[in-house]
Amino acid sequence: YEGFSGKLITTILRPGKRPGGKEIVSYVKRIVERIRQQWPDTVIVYRGDSHYSVPEVFTYLDQQTDCYSVTGLTGNNVLLKHVEILIKHVQQQPAGFKRYHAFMYQAQSWSKPRTVVAKVEMTDIGKLNVRFISTDMHNAKPKALYEGIYCARGNDELYIKDHKTYTKSDRTSCHRFLANQFRLFLHSAAYVLLHSFRDNLLQGTSLGMATFDSIRLKLLKTGARIIELKTKISVHLPTAYPYKGILSKCLAIFEHLRAQPWPPPAIT
Repeated sequence: YEGFSGKLITTILRPGKRPGGKEIVSYVKRIVERIRQQWPDTVIVYRGDSHYSVPEVFTYLDQQTDCYSVTGLTGNNVLLKHVEILIKHVQQQPAGFKRYHAFMYQAQSWSKPRTVVAKVEMTDIGKLNVRFISTDMHNAKPKALYEGIYCARGNDELYIKDHKTYTKSDRTSCHRFLANQFRLFLHSAAYVLLHSFRDNLLQGTSLGMATFDSIRLKLLKTGARIIELKTKISVHLPTAYPYKGILSKCLAIFEHLRAQPWPPPAIT
């Protein structure tokens, strides 16, 4: 998913084991190349947890223009040594206290050093919590990197929920792997339609931030009386339908779009 808008980038059915570096690079490379075809000057930030913090990806992104990465990093004794003094300081503070610290570090498998940001905090229950991320965005502030970029990946969980729970994309009951991948494509097409519908037609309404399930139940799954005439079909909604104004707005936009030439003229 694209991190700001939630637009779908791709969906790939794969075995349930941790992906290797070569596999991840094969996906990232195709995505970056397609983005560059349309937006050659866009800055791309690769973001993921520690499972996706692999040297193959870092090497590939280092070879690209305006491509950066912010990934989780599993802690070890060397990293903990860098924040030993900070840990002792934080342990003396009240619950909820936290500090960030950045330093340069190079794992044995990395081709060059990266900036590591450590978050050291006393949780609300008074327990010490130490977390690490690594990045090649060396000039950014540690707190902005951790809270503004890395932690924002939590929004992706909401996108996954929309995709998996509300479009039933986890229904992969076919016997063949390829057939299940095709089913996933169909569920992904439903995600794209619902996401575009919400972002382009429902903004500014009470359903502008609704989940896909709420949109389906309140706007799409509506009881109506259908009358088939000689030259047209009439659909009569209930007079007490609470979302009549929103639906009328959507239908008016559809009617306007239907009158436009297709395909639309190319932008020059």
